[in-house]
Amino acid sequence: MAMKILDDCISCGACLPECPTESITEGDLIYEINPDTCVECEGYHDEPACTAVCPVDCIVQADE
Repeated sequence: MAMKILDDCISCGACLPECPTESITEGDLIYEINPDTCVECEGYHDEPACTAVCPVDCIVQADE
């Protein structure tokens, strides 16, 4: 599974340095998560690190 960033993203960049697999990049309007490399921080953290730092709670599992 992977995480995704919703359109509510305010492009603050808080999530970018938190990703251990460098799956988060700056898109045209909002940040984006590459679903091919996102591992939801399994093996790195107890939960996805990006969700813990997102000030607007716009990062969810890709199947949502």
